[in-house]
Amino acid sequence: MTELVRRLLAHIGEDPNRDGLRETPRRFLEMLESLTAGYRQNPKEIVSGAIFPVTHDQMIVVRDILFYSLCEHHILPFFGKAHVGYIPNGRVIGMSKIPQIVEHFSKKLQLQENLTEEIADFLMEALAPKGVGVVVEGFHLCMAMRELQKDAHLVTSAVKGIFRRDPRTRAEFMQLIGRR
Repeated sequence: MTELVRRLLAHIGEDPNRDGLRETPRRFLEMLESLTAGYRQNPKEIVSGAIFPVTHDQMIVVRDILFYSLCEHHILPFFGKAHVGYIPNGRVIGMSKIPQIVEHFSKKLQLQENLTEEIADFLMEALAPKGVGVVVEGFHLCMAMRELQKDAHLVTSAVKGIFRRDPRTRAEFMQLIGRR
């Protein structure tokens, strides 16, 4: 793999043997391993031992979760904030686990639309709540850095269960995350 990175550097006109680039192939591979860790982790391990019985039956929201991912079309970063809400059905998840779930699904080559759905689907399966809402706001460097040079944010949502069936529930979620 390091030889591939060396060849890539040479292909773009760089000297992979110059001082500043000599360790770049190794550093690049370490970075790539970190940014794609989602392929090597089972998300069920994240929630193992972190689901608890409750009588609480009102909406729970974790908002402004920072995430970083890689666009599967260009392998350039996109990043932003995810907002996740659910209504328990006798069980809740430890609050710190929701950002870890977002991170897990963002740590692979992604489309933002799929990232949003994967988070919502996983929480529906893991918790069996009355419903889940996920909104992801992303800034895509593949649009900003390339010839398009557009400063645009993509907003995607996935609503499941009561969040999909009941407009009042969906509206409450949107209000709690600061969207109307």
